[in-house]
Amino acid sequence: MSLATRMIAVLTSVGLISGSFLAIVGQITKEKILFNKKHEIEMAALKVVPGAHSVKMIYENRDFAIFEDRDEAGHLVGYAIQAAGTGFQDKIVLEVGLDPTLSKVLALTIIEQKETPGLGAKITDEASFLRFWRNRDCRQELSLRKPPVSDPASLAPNEVNAITGATISSQAVLNIVNEAIKKVKQLQSEGKLLSKE
Repeated sequence: MSLATRMIAVLTSVGLISGSFLAIVGQITKEKILFNKKHEIEMAALKVVPGAHSVKMIYENRDFAIFEDRDEAGHLVGYAIQAAGTGFQDKIVLEVGLDPTLSKVLALTIIEQKETPGLGAKITDEASFLRFWRNRDCRQELSLRKPPVSDPASLAPNEVNAITGATISSQAVLNIVNEAIKKVKQLQSEGKLLSKE
């Protein structure tokens, strides 16, 4: 057997063994990854609705899901909406909390993003972005405040702050949230926003 043939045989064997190992590890960890992702989404659903003790998914369609949030006594305290859309760099996945009447944004959290570090990635930062989403009036479409203000009290009831230097990422989040709220209100008007008992 020539040297070239032996090298090809060894490299092919190493490639097959490595590929098989990766496939096995992928299969073993697949369920754990899905479980962790589901847990992360449920924890975010609790986080965006103050006073929530339990969550239950009541609607799901691709990158869009609605969770009912209830307090310890079982009373509805709001809805957590998981939605996704395109940001400046890649897909942004977020959860927004709404009150039971769907008229107020309670809070926002970003689950997944790949925006520019130091700029667009500030959409995950509490001080520069997320705190400006609390208690926003969403009876009409939310709008972006440019230039940004330093105090949430300076915003109009339906305004949220833009991030300086990251208007595209800020606008992307705003568009995802406005579209999600519109879908939820449509589902409610169609009578589809009902708990799965």
